Amino acid sequence: MSQMTGWTELDNQAVTYARALAMDAVQKAGNGHPGTAMALAPVAYNLFQRHLVHDPADPNWIGRDRFILSCGHSSITLYTQLFYSGYGLEMADLQSFRTWNSLTPGHPEFGHSAGVEMTTGPLGQGVATAVGMAMAARYERGLFDPATAVGKSLFDHTIWVICSDGDLEEGVSAEASSLAGTQELGNLVMIYDDNRISIEGDTHNAFTEDVSARYRAYGWQVIDVPAAADGRIDLPAVDAAMISAKTELTKPSLIRMHSVIAWPAPKAKGTAGSHGSALGAEEIAETKKILGLNPDEHFALPADVFAHVRKVKDRGAQVRKNWDARLKTWQAGNPSEAALLNRLQSKELPAGWDSELPVFEAGTQLATRAASGKAINALAKKMPELWGGSADLAGSNNTDIDGGGSFLPATSAIMNANPYGRIVHFGIREHAMGSILNGAALHGLSRSFGGTFLVFSDYMRPAVRLAALMNIPSTFIWTHDSIGVGEDGPTHQPIEHFAALRAIPNLAVIRPGDANEVSVAWREIISRRSPAAIILSRQNLPVVDRTTHASADEVAKGAYILKAASGKAKVTLIATGSEVSLALDVAAALEAKSISNAVVSAPCLEWFDSQPAAYRVAVLPSDSLKVSIEAGISQGWHRYVGSDGLTISLEHYGASASAPVLFKEFGFSVEAIVPQIEAAL
Repeated sequence: MSQMTGWTELDNQAVTYARALAMDAVQKAGNGHPGTAMALAPVAYNLFQRHLVHDPADPNWIGRDRFILSCGHSSITLYTQLFYSGYGLEMADLQSFRTWNSLTPGHPEFGHSAGVEMTTGPLGQGVATAVGMAMAARYERGLFDPATAVGKSLFDHTIWVICSDGDLEEGVSAEASSLAGTQELGNLVMIYDDNRISIEGDTHNAFTEDVSARYRAYGWQVIDVPAAADGRIDLPAVDAAMISAKTELTKPSLIRMHSVIAWPAPKAKGTAGSHGSALGAEEIAETKKILGLNPDEHFALPADVFAHVRKVKDRGAQVRKNWDARLKTWQAGNPSEAALLNRLQSKELPAGWDSELPVFEAGTQLATRAASGKAINALAKKMPELWGGSADLAGSNNTDIDGGGSFLPATSAIMNANPYGRIVHFGIREHAMGSILNGAALHGLSRSFGGTFLVFSDYMRPAVRLAALMNIPSTFIWTHDSIGVGEDGPTHQPIEHFAALRAIPNLAVIRPGDANEVSVAWREIISRRSPAAIILSRQNLPVVDRTTHASADEVAKGAYILKAASGKAKVTLIATGSEVSLALDVAAALEAKSISNAVVSAPCLEWFDSQPAAYRVAVLPSDSLKVSIEAGISQGWHRYVGSDGLTISLEHYGASASAPVLFKEFGFSVEAIVPQIEAAL
């Protein structure tokens, strides 16, 4: 380590104590992952002290680099550097590692501890989300400073990742890394800790590919750094690789670094046991002796070492001061862009942002996917921060922004390629698309969306769950939402998906019943700034006459009385999406039989659940037979219809036939539903 310019014995000491802290924290907790943190200590320390552009006094400074620990199980690696750097963690927080109400949970959690850029733990997600951050960094640069040469702008910064073998085994990382190469994301640097150990032992049990060759094939710069002769990380070589990676502006960089897990523990190093278990008091004592530390000291850090590592806070403050000076110069020369930056940082929407949302004419018919496309374009006219795309289904999902240009590097030969374009071509990579949307949301200034068919939301579920867990405004567009898909058959007809998505806490699942509900749904998605999924029809749906029915503005309440009863309702019909128009037809048939009823449109049960109890009871009165109508499984609906209610549902897979035939054959017709209601009454 002494070969590195500016590196001192105090830096050596800081790394040594970081290894010891990893052992001590896991040992005190009784569980955790010490081995990777012990091995990674010099690399993480070098990154935070010498390469990462950051200001610990302001973890949200927009000029900072981003760092993601994709191998989130090694969370003590990150917590130690946040402690060293002065982000608000102190020694007591390391001592409470993995305990109730601590700032140092088992895996890093976004919004819980300052300096944690995303929640990691599900392997591969950090890699894919970092790609989204790097794409968002470029898009935002285009909003503020597109003319400045790459690498010279105030808004240029680097997305750093440390990842593991497990991250690169997960398919989502492959999807995202492939796209990162196509996008030539020179602002992305990934350090791969190739230690060949996982829970089951040697990773060559299952992972023998040439990772370097794979990433070169993706279009990445790959720098291979062999381990030093004694098994420790060759830090000077890694440092040189990091410098090289920062100068490569046209390709993402992979630094493949070889390490020995749990180095230098005499018995535990290089073993699977050190991956996920405390080393034990005896092994820790022997390791501390090898490191030259007192084996009887725990959570130790000498005052001179502590003072040395905290100097990074002063260096960060100076970098920030210099950046702020450049910002003032830029603001003076770019007043309109500066105003945009100020608005986006303040999380404000532009004046009249929703003024052009379309209003659709009653008596016409329109697929809600088509209405969504019109709403997106109306918002895009007012919101330059809005961008997004589709997993190769833009024409079906209606996600294109008119004249937006394709988000592709300047070197691309594709028509309409624009490094700052508003249309993202994710390719057939649904899972990566979800993670990339999360990365864009976490980066902080833009609003993005991504679309595919609802049935493929299964491919995206891990990323969707993380969006909900982090409470970030990722917007998922899912079209072709039912057996209305028609002839494509059961592989493409979602049945269980409404219920499965509603099972995710903190995710708004929105299934509008007509085109005007779509417009209001989009207004709510934008204004609420929380995780949202909008689910849309392939087939045309009637546009409800709002002069005789309730206003679509009621969508904001999640569920509302679309058609009031003439008198006291004996029956309350509750429907979502394409089944709302069917419910209105059923209502008319019931009225013809003198059965008083109301129709409730329930586009978002999560929003409805947040309403006051009095409102919910008024919409779904206890003395009315409640009937849910939705072309999916009934799971979840008994909460709303009650034990005596009726659910009109689909408890089996679909078939290949036209939509009208399928709805009729599977019992979604007036003729099939009315007798069931009469019997229930």
